[in-house]
Amino acid sequence: MLQVAFIREHKEDVIKRLAKRNIDATKMIEDVIALDENRRALQTQLDNTLAESNTISKEIGDLFKSGKAAEANLLKEKTVQLKEDKVTLSGQLDTTAEELTALLYKIPNVPHESVPSGNTDEDNEEIFYEGDIPKLHDNALPHWELAKKYDIIDFELGNKISGAGFPVYKGKGAKLQRALIAYFLDKNTSAGYTEYQLPHLVNEASCYGTGQLPDKEGQMYHDSRDDLYLIPTAEVPGTNVFRDVLLAESELPIGITGYTPCFRREAGSYGAHVRGLNRLHQFDKVEIIRVEHPDNSYKAFEGMINHVKGILRELKLPYRILRLCGGDTGFPSAMTYDFEVFSTAQDRWLEISSVSNFESYQANRLRLRFKNSNGKNELAHTLNGSSLALPRVLAGILENYQTEDGIQIPEVLIPYTGFDKI
Repeated sequence: MLQVAFIREHKEDVIKRLAKRNIDATKMIEDVIALDENRRALQTQLDNTLAESNTISKEIGDLFKSGKAAEANLLKEKTVQLKEDKVTLSGQLDTTAEELTALLYKIPNVPHESVPSGNTDEDNEEIFYEGDIPKLHDNALPHWELAKKYDIIDFELGNKISGAGFPVYKGKGAKLQRALIAYFLDKNTSAGYTEYQLPHLVNEASCYGTGQLPDKEGQMYHDSRDDLYLIPTAEVPGTNVFRDVLLAESELPIGITGYTPCFRREAGSYGAHVRGLNRLHQFDKVEIIRVEHPDNSYKAFEGMINHVKGILRELKLPYRILRLCGGDTGFPSAMTYDFEVFSTAQDRWLEISSVSNFESYQANRLRLRFKNSNGKNELAHTLNGSSLALPRVLAGILENYQTEDGIQIPEVLIPYTGFDKI
């Protein structure tokens, strides 16, 4: 979440930058400042009350030692009122602090200055394109028909077992899925990321830490009995590895990677654009996460983008990169670049990765700090990216690599699959 000191010092700039998200944050920001002023006034009153109480307690002790019991007993009556004031002020302070925190949780991150204004994905900026769109044969099929033709993904079986959005991968389809996961992890670990195997269920504190709550509760599967959430992305458990951690500056940067299934309700999703693998309730993804010094986070951001570019070049898939507008940027993100692969058979772009810099927004929620060169505790910056989300990458491979007599396997994946064609 945003730091109160930052809001106080940059009030007009915060309001202006949040307007890029199509949010008039004027009242929220003014309320934050008012609550913080009230909190500080209450803290001052409480500190003064405690100081006065301590002074009088010492005076009472001195009076008793001097044999002046009557005077000491008179002062004792004043301590009774001070104790009552202490209880009252403490309660008011706790309530005000809770109200302030609850309000701060509702304010999204301020977009980076270079983020364009806009309302929807139509306002996103294409900043890079690479690759040649293959020319398919006349009988080319979309991936859901290819999956049925070659018996590699069974959507109807998944619907029977669980419901729509839970496909069953079979035979060479399952092996290709496993190959992609292993390939992505190998690329990430060879780039210096440490591999983690992470929990698939997280607690409420973890969801608040990365910004899924209170923004995305309707998109997550929640078990009310144990108060646990199925993860919507490995970003949640991976970033929470560093919750309540104080790092040495020499430990930065830190990079981790992990494969997990991801679970999303995708409420309200319907239509042709969600067919097949285009949008699922359960899917696999390999994530990269970085903890960086604030001075280096945007250099690291560019490095993550180049890393994902390298993977897509090896897969030889045509792709583009979009800089998301304010209205399409995720709640905790200061800047997000989306990667999209072109689906030739569907004649449309499919998002396959988001790379985001959260600056100190998540770190403030997580209390993730490092001790800087001046010996002071400072919030780190966090970043994450899909490297990569499997369903639409797999859809792109099936559609773009199809031939009249089968589906070719990208050359870089053959050592992982053990076969070169489906």
